Amino acid sequence: MKILVIRFSSIGDIVLTTPVIRGIKEQVDGAEVHFATKQKFEAVVKHNPFLSKIHLLDNDFTSFKNQLKAEKFDLVIDLHHNLRSLRLKKALGVKSFSFDKINFSKWLSVLFKNKKFLPKLHIVDRYMATAKSLGVLNDGKGLDYFLGKETLPEEFAKITKSPFIAVAIGGQHFTKRMPVKKLSELLDKSTLPLVLLGGKEDDQSAAEIVKQLPHHQVFSLCGKLSLNQSALVVKHAQKLITHDTGLMHIGAAFNIPITSIWGNTIPEFGMTPYFPTNSLQEKQSHRLEVQNLSCRPCSKIGFDKCPKGHFDCMNKIDITHVEL
Repeated sequence: MKILVIRFSSIGDIVLTTPVIRGIKEQVDGAEVHFATKQKFEAVVKHNPFLSKIHLLDNDFTSFKNQLKAEKFDLVIDLHHNLRSLRLKKALGVKSFSFDKINFSKWLSVLFKNKKFLPKLHIVDRYMATAKSLGVLNDGKGLDYFLGKETLPEEFAKITKSPFIAVAIGGQHFTKRMPVKKLSELLDKSTLPLVLLGGKEDDQSAAEIVKQLPHHQVFSLCGKLSLNQSALVVKHAQKLITHDTGLMHIGAAFNIPITSIWGNTIPEFGMTPYFPTNSLQEKQSHRLEVQNLSCRPCSKIGFDKCPKGHFDCMNKIDITHVEL
């Protein structure tokens, strides 16, 4: 069978599709698996050996659609399930399966600030359900992230030669990022050197963290590495400290212990680090969050500022007993 898997964005969501890709390729005889995503996320799947071909969407949807129609797929696995993927499935005109986005359950959870509306199911398991009719089962091997021949610039490579902790300080929304002062207090507990990862937009925060930790070895690589170079740093880390970001899922793919920080979103949305079955590293991982906060979750995604003005979901996280 020639099968198209669709997931247009973003980094973490694409990484979370990898058990489906691997499952189809390894469990469906003769399966040829293609993947459709946005051009800017090519690096996430570029080196995946389970994919026969990657199709990249730029700004020309019509050309993209025609390119896919020419492939003559037998089946579409839609792991994005939005208006754009609906248009694409309609154009391809073949059998398709779409994952359950549980948007209504999430809406109820945000509206009533209650987790009871959410299924106790990770998004990976909801993704896997789309391939059930093919006889594909979850193999329990966790996530995949494949690197090519990425190397680090010489001035940074030496940093990773000794044990260190990687820290993904960024986050797409303000309410997913721990305030710099509080994050610095958390990092102050580390007995290992710290390597800060993020984009150019995180430079100022990184500089402030370095300033607040004068007695620690802190190296900022924010804005200095490509995505896969950052992934390479994560791969060699002893531990990853991260907000709810794409690097969190990359860290899980490399099966390293993760301390994840949760603000306005909640783990029960089904996006926690997804480890292989019986992973020792999962048992060594921790979640930092404020339980039973009356205004949390305030969104299934995030905001540019705290809607209440107090940002208690981050400021009230207890870091007293955290060990790094």
